[in-house]
Amino acid sequence: MRTRLVALAAGLGIALAAAGAQAMAQSTVAETPIVIGTSYALPSSVYEGAREINVWLPPGYADGEAAYPVLYLLDGGATWQDFHHISGLAQLGTVNGTTRDVIVVGIASVDRRNELALPTEDPELIAQYPTQGRSDRFRRFVAEEVQPFVESRFRTNGETALMGESLAGLFVVETFLTEPQMFDAYVAVSPSLWWDGGRLARQAGAHLRDHSNDPRTLILTLGDEGAEMQAPMDMLVANLRDHAMPGLVWDFTPRPTESHATIYHGAALDAFRRLYGTPATP
Repeated sequence: MRTRLVALAAGLGIALAAAGAQAMAQSTVAETPIVIGTSYALPSSVYEGAREINVWLPPGYADGEAAYPVLYLLDGGATWQDFHHISGLAQLGTVNGTTRDVIVVGIASVDRRNELALPTEDPELIAQYPTQGRSDRFRRFVAEEVQPFVESRFRTNGETALMGESLAGLFVVETFLTEPQMFDAYVAVSPSLWWDGGRLARQAGAHLRDHSNDPRTLILTLGDEGAEMQAPMDMLVANLRDHAMPGLVWDFTPRPTESHATIYHGAALDAFRRLYGTPATP
């Protein structure tokens, strides 16, 4: 009995010593938050309140005087939206030298169908999404408040692009068609052109006839996402073939091995390389 008690006491002593050593080790481990950008609460008169804007700057930004192109990212919130993984692509291109340095500006969404969708006359969509259809207001917010804020606060070189996926891709296409002067380049990944029965795609030719011959880039891509997504994309592509101005450089890349859920990251990486690629070293 005495031998057992001695053994138990020894075991307890060892356990307590180990726990104490672990606690001491944990207390001496330095912790530093990983900061990938800066979030701004931008006052908005368009929305009568503050809106979330997230900005990623190239690693060398603070050490020089260079000016940079700006990629405006829709659905650019830092939580549950796309700012982290798209700004990570910009960081990757800087690290491995495959793309030029670029400032990434994430514009957070709050009510996506209100902010990113054009008005619909479909009674079912109206009943399901009663706040839908104010993309014009969101576009005004971007043009009158977000872009001036970025241009006044950061060193930009005047080169701009707009990127979005799904409903945000719909907004990219609508902005390209109706306000093409807002950006130099447009990237629409799996755009929800099915909205309102594909009306935007059907009307694309009329919008394109009003375009100037200023240089623009439009990058379109779509996965294996069914006829509802494919049919309006085919219509948009046909209108681009028939009505695009000579100054427009555009392409459509099908991605049959990708779905709506998997397409964005790879498509965005390809867009970075298209828009900001650096010459390959021998």
